[in-house]
Amino acid sequence: MYAKFIKRLLDFLLSLCAIAVMSPILIILTVIGTIFMSGNPFFCQPRPGKGEKIFKLVKFRTMSNKKDKSGNLLPDEARLNKYGKILRSTSLDELPELFNILIGNMALVGPRPLLVKYLPLYSKEQHRRHDIRPGLTGYAQAHGRNTLTWEDRFAMDVWYTQNVSFALDCKIIRDTFKAVIKREGINSSSAATMEEFKGSPAGTLQE
Repeated sequence: MYAKFIKRLLDFLLSLCAIAVMSPILIILTVIGTIFMSGNPFFCQPRPGKGEKIFKLVKFRTMSNKKDKSGNLLPDEARLNKYGKILRSTSLDELPELFNILIGNMALVGPRPLLVKYLPLYSKEQHRRHDIRPGLTGYAQAHGRNTLTWEDRFAMDVWYTQNVSFALDCKIIRDTFKAVIKREGINSSSAATMEEFKGSPAGTLQE
């Protein structure tokens, strides 16, 4: 009952209330982002949602569009400026996703929506992370975030899809606030952002 009906209703009501309450912050960050990013403060990108249906995710930009002499984008570390680092460490870059939740592309809690190019790389079990709507936060984000290995992260995602409940969602939201306050798991051990997923270990692809 909760997973099929109540969860979506709560997502709609809570995202609507959050947008209303957070509107001054959203406006301020839009203006500041326009200045620091020298233009469009928003980052839009296709992401797979429930049933792997593609939707357009919206976030505040945290990286500039600086390019090398050949016209190629510089590495993430070079494009992630101080303003972007503040947004990431406080998770304020995720606020525009409230609109994705409001219209039904996402949920407050669920597996994070990743890149479309990862879809062919998932194992049969990992594809199950798309059985429900992706979330603004999720079990993996509240318990390790970018410090987790991809395999552990996907295992947590799939586990969540099989154990969705109101109590679990409340716990994940509580733990997410704790992680944000402590600024835990923002970077991976070897990169400024999450390392790229290149496929599961040999023998687990496309079972």
